[in-house]
Amino acid sequence: MKKKTAGVSAAILLTLLLAACGAKENGAEGVKAASAGQETSAPVKKIIVGTGTQFPKVCFIDENGKLTGFDVELVREIDKRLPQYEFEFQTMEFKSILLSLDAKKIDFAAHEFEKNPEREEKYLFNKVPYAHWRNKIIVAKDNNDPIESLDDLKGKKFITGATSAEAQILLNYNKEHGDALKIVYSSGAANDTVSQITTGRVDAAVGADFSLSLIDPQRKLKTVGKPLSEADILFVFRKGEPESQKLSDDIDKALEEVKADGTLAKLSEQWLGGDFTEDSASK
Repeated sequence: MKKKTAGVSAAILLTLLLAACGAKENGAEGVKAASAGQETSAPVKKIIVGTGTQFPKVCFIDENGKLTGFDVELVREIDKRLPQYEFEFQTMEFKSILLSLDAKKIDFAAHEFEKNPEREEKYLFNKVPYAHWRNKIIVAKDNNDPIESLDDLKGKKFITGATSAEAQILLNYNKEHGDALKIVYSSGAANDTVSQITTGRVDAAVGADFSLSLIDPQRKLKTVGKPLSEADILFVFRKGEPESQKLSDDIDKALEEVKADGTLAKLSEQWLGGDFTEDSASK
């Protein structure tokens, strides 16, 4: 009897060891699947999300050293609603995000990317917008020149981020007007636009309607003229890949839920100071 009992105990011990090894290998995937009410054996695909750290209230490092902001917290909310995926952030300079997507170092990009014709030719965008931008001219608060459009600023210096949608607006204008605007590229620092304009090193910038209060809390700048463009804000994926299309479609389903239950509007109000999640014409 003792011999038989020892054999049973050994078998139980072996089963426990194998289970422990399996749990260790599954790691976070098993934890997430279990928390989602699924069996721990269900496959969970890790997704690398590219974002930045220099955009106040959108994607930045807070005083506790935590990556947070509107885009970051939205991605985390979407992750909760997609148990088949595990999202992991990878931070980098804004100009490197799409390059990293091209190089397959990340699976999608989250950094308030506008959908424009130039980007749409090369990249896949999801279908459900999570914000809507109206781009306007930004100048120093004490600039009282009559400015309605870019035509009023020919010969002036504009600061912008390399590879940004605002840079594309300026480049497109220059193509049609013989390089009438002088373009200076930002260092990427959070207050670079404010310091460059207020010190007179450049004359203006182009930015989204909601972003001015985020980059200029002391209100040293102002917007002028009519909107230069309007655009939906979406996530960016690699084009022509079935896996990317599937991921995009799944994120859209989660976004529809986040919109419908009011979470998206709450996140926008919390981080951006208002509901910038839809085109005003659709409200």
